[in-house]
Amino acid sequence: MKPQLLPLLAALALCLLFTSAPSAKGLELQELKLLPGFQISIFSDGLDLKGPRFMAYGPDGVLYVTLTRSGKVVALPDGNDDGVADSVVTVARGLDRPHGIAFYNGYVYIAETGKIIRFKQDRKSLKLVDNDVVVHNLPTKGGGHFTRTIAFGPDGKMYVSVGSSCNVCEEKDSRRSAILRFDPDGSNPEIYAEGLRNAVGIVFHPVTGELFGTDNGRDWLGDDLPPDEVNQIAQGAHYGWPWCYGKRIPDKSFSEKAFCAKTKPSVIDIQAHSAPLGLRFYDGDMFPDEFHGALFIAFHGSWNRDVPTGYKIVLARTRDNVPTGIYEDFITGWLKGETNSGRPVDLILDPAGALLISDDYAGVIYRVTYDGKQ
Repeated sequence: MKPQLLPLLAALALCLLFTSAPSAKGLELQELKLLPGFQISIFSDGLDLKGPRFMAYGPDGVLYVTLTRSGKVVALPDGNDDGVADSVVTVARGLDRPHGIAFYNGYVYIAETGKIIRFKQDRKSLKLVDNDVVVHNLPTKGGGHFTRTIAFGPDGKMYVSVGSSCNVCEEKDSRRSAILRFDPDGSNPEIYAEGLRNAVGIVFHPVTGELFGTDNGRDWLGDDLPPDEVNQIAQGAHYGWPWCYGKRIPDKSFSEKAFCAKTKPSVIDIQAHSAPLGLRFYDGDMFPDEFHGALFIAFHGSWNRDVPTGYKIVLARTRDNVPTGIYEDFITGWLKGETNSGRPVDLILDPAGALLISDDYAGVIYRVTYDGKQ
């Protein structure tokens, strides 16, 4: 490939990530439908169209958000705890498609496409300072999925999700379509799990400590294949891609049935092309007991399905701390026919137990609360 084409391809990839969807008519909160007793409001709409993606709370109780499209990280302080951000403070800029963000042991970790950077936090200004690159060489060759998500496990290790370089192929670099694991300083790299085409969202169960993640299936097998997935991600396991998907179903493009029998099946199969991204187990105090332990999942929405799907928040009930495999709608209304007004990305709980949702299409952070009225 000619070097001068690389910037163009990167720009096209960003366009697909953020704009390949039915056109929007504008966000109207009253059009969003929630389960009875829940309400939705705007925590921050000062992000304009800059694409808020993943979120993390700092030890100061301030919400931090990556703006992948503009190469920034912002802080959204809510000093009076009224459920509305007071301001939007740019705390880091000039980054290469920042996506994952995590606070650990006094540092703020930011995942760029090709590296992991950790910062110190200036508590007064909220700025991220004294940056140090702890992982220099995340795989980027071949392009493809460029978001990198990070999470710290109960073992004190740093987990990094790296998507595939293609729609469907046999990777030359085994670090693609995988979950990587490092010490917090970037040392002792290893491949933790494989066969995950694009596990954009990863989260540790707050009780069991097990790692769960979403996975976006391949394209061009029709409107209903293959299913997107939620997986319980175990060390050394292979989840099938590119040879199989879901509950060990072989991809007809390959002849690897024997291998598929050895892979780890999905926990939840999701309507194809829903594009599940962030996920979060509810362990807050605001929602009723029946929602405690439930898994909330953000469906970003389809871009190449004849009949659009996704564009919603769903919840999966759990039994013995494991999702049952069945999910139901929690918030709908972003999609109406061929048009959409938003695309949910990530989920996080605020200190009060409300559910915050980032939307990189409408450029807002929502706040979902419960008061039992309706």
